[in-house]
Amino acid sequence: MKLRIPIVLCVVVALFAALWAALVRVGWQLPALPTPIAGQHGALMISAFLGTLIGLERAVALRKNWAYLTPAFSAVGGLALMVGLPAEIGRGLIALGSLGLGFVFGFIYRRHPTADVVTMALGAGMWLVGNLIWLGGESIYRAVPWWAGFLILTICGERLELSRVLWLKPSTRTWFKVVVGVFSIGLLVSLFSFDLGLRLAGVGLILLGGWLLRFDIARHTIKKSGLTRYIAVCLLPGYVWLMVAGGLWLAVGRPASNLIMDAMLHTIFLGFVFSMIFGHAPIILPAILPVDLTYRSIFYAPLILMQSTLVVRVIADLMSDLTLRQWAGLFNVLAILLFLGVMILSARRRSPERHAVVV
Repeated sequence: MKLRIPIVLCVVVALFAALWAALVRVGWQLPALPTPIAGQHGALMISAFLGTLIGLERAVALRKNWAYLTPAFSAVGGLALMVGLPAEIGRGLIALGSLGLGFVFGFIYRRHPTADVVTMALGAGMWLVGNLIWLGGESIYRAVPWWAGFLILTICGERLELSRVLWLKPSTRTWFKVVVGVFSIGLLVSLFSFDLGLRLAGVGLILLGGWLLRFDIARHTIKKSGLTRYIAVCLLPGYVWLMVAGGLWLAVGRPASNLIMDAMLHTIFLGFVFSMIFGHAPIILPAILPVDLTYRSIFYAPLILMQSTLVVRVIADLMSDLTLRQWAGLFNVLAILLFLGVMILSARRRSPERHAVVV
């Protein structure tokens, strides 16, 4: 637990810094910070926040002290970006964190050589590739598709793991591997032809979203009640957003404007990834921290706010309506803050007896 707390604090700081930067990027005039972080929004949200959180989750599950180096590197790298140290320091530390996550999944694969672990390991490799592109001085927009691949394949690998209870046919699992291959090939092609690569990766995103909608266990658990149903209600719209993102990638390829890029990315990062976060947080947080979460119907409020305001944001992007996008971006941030507030109000400290068993 002593190793987790400082990393969790860095995760929280990175999230709030990323949200601050998000508001600045959509046009809100906020008080100046000691260092300009608007340009670091993507790196803080994807690597310093989500990458660190994923690494921490794996370290807790492994119960190996060395595994905590992975989230520690990305957490400190995020802090380096925030305080204005030379860019190479923060980028290099985050790259080390992604390399460490690859070693973590290699260790896990030795114990459990399964397709879901391979998928998540491939996602970690994509994070590393994106970080190396960024470290090498390329535009961050060249790295972002690889960062997206990291989060997408991490989530898809986890969902494939949970699908074991459905006893999927071998052909269904083979189809999953083919779809992941299409997306991965698209990213590889983007190294040489950014436009063609994004279009091909878009095909992979459409197929991935379709596979999840058809075969994920959420199709069955949405018929349940309580927390189980809430999680399914979070996940299924996320899969639709993944298909929407794929359609944009396929239709647009290399975007001609930042607004189109905004739609192409936030359909993934807000529509897909944050839908997964909203759904999985009630399970992940008690695994990382000594707390339990009590399910409440208010859990749906931030989910509804996020989904509705994201629709408005995408429409504003496609219409080049800067004012509408600005307000939609504000409510996107408010949805995340509301979600955090709901989680905090629903948390209660785990009893010492249960804490000893879990940790």
